[in-house]
Amino acid sequence: MSEMEYLSGFGNEFSSEALPDALPKGQNSPQKCPYGLYAEQISGTAFTCPRETNQRSWLYRIHPSVQHEPFKAMERGNLSHDWDEQHPNPNQLRWKPFDLPSNDQEIDFVQGLATVCGAGSPRERNGTAIHIYACNKSMTNRCFYNSDGDFLIVPQKGKLRITTEFGKLDVNPNEICVIQHGIRFSVAIDEPSRGYILEVWGVHFRLPNLGPIGANGLANPFDFLSPKASFVDETYEDGFQVVNKYQGHLFCAMQDHSPFDVVAWRGNFVPYKYDLSNFMVINAVEFDHADPSIFTVLTAPSNTPGVAIADFVIFPPRWAVQEHTFRPPYYHRNCMSEFMGLISGQYEAKEEGFAPGGASLHSMYTPHGPDTQCFEQSSNGELKPFHIGGTMAFMFETSFGLALTKWGEEVCRKIDPKYYTCWSDLKKHFDPNWKP
Repeated sequence: MSEMEYLSGFGNEFSSEALPDALPKGQNSPQKCPYGLYAEQISGTAFTCPRETNQRSWLYRIHPSVQHEPFKAMERGNLSHDWDEQHPNPNQLRWKPFDLPSNDQEIDFVQGLATVCGAGSPRERNGTAIHIYACNKSMTNRCFYNSDGDFLIVPQKGKLRITTEFGKLDVNPNEICVIQHGIRFSVAIDEPSRGYILEVWGVHFRLPNLGPIGANGLANPFDFLSPKASFVDETYEDGFQVVNKYQGHLFCAMQDHSPFDVVAWRGNFVPYKYDLSNFMVINAVEFDHADPSIFTVLTAPSNTPGVAIADFVIFPPRWAVQEHTFRPPYYHRNCMSEFMGLISGQYEAKEEGFAPGGASLHSMYTPHGPDTQCFEQSSNGELKPFHIGGTMAFMFETSFGLALTKWGEEVCRKIDPKYYTCWSDLKKHFDPNWKP
């Protein structure tokens, strides 16, 4: 992992330098920086946030990022934060795998962003949006940054080679990365690629509290990796394009140099990646089905204790061993909204129809649960230890009521109109004469 360094804890101070002694000694902004660099701070929180939540990093770069032409509005494609463009839809929804770009199109990561649903306001910095990306072209002489919120990126098909101001991140399917708001990055690919994005406004992702679990378990801090400093010192005669998402719209500014000219950095506002196979699974071992909150990798908390703007939850390979128990997820109605995606394999509660690259949405208090086949097999099959393997599903869970975009409900044409029928054949088993 020569281009990566361990992000050994959240809230601590990290540093990396591509040239020896590029970091100033003893202060952040000396009168003259080593190598003739510019000192620049990027703040992830208000200056006056408590020390345990304060996030910021110092960048030592060849050109300050202020050196660009004025921003001009550009076409935002299928990005949208207009939650009133469609009538609310409380139905159980399932999307077939989202399309990759056709061979006669050249679509990069930014052009391939499409918003499926969301709620809240990036202007008021409270809420969330769920996007997919589908691209077949690398970003060339072009970068992107998000003034609205943080991106949690979940690749499903194809590796992403992400260059950031802090260095490089290679992110494969079954890995995730988080790129916080304001940080510039560019995405290169080797093959057509597709994945999911959870965006949160006004808050950052963090590790969940473990409570009675104790000091260890779930996602361990030492498994998160941050980039190692590297820099590009080039001039572009035709210009380098900086794309900014601001209040849900896209803007573009030109500059003549690379934004990835940071020679050294230090701080705790840093992009990072995580391999989902490192997740330490906690599960029920005697009876009953435990709540899915035990599979939380990262959370973006709200101001209400125990309630999240959004949680990122996974359903990884694991053993099912409970006795006298209906082991799959039980039928339920939730006060949260649940958007699920499948990275690989089959999801145990719906082995038919829920495919990698697709998704489902069960809005708050919309009932859902196992399909007919899963219910019958799990109710009548022999209970013995069983390994749920070869699969990785995830859930974006939020306390917001999610609104569909026109693209998500109509334009993409991926909603399965027969999804509801997976419960239609559930039989009545009631027997008033039953005796224990």
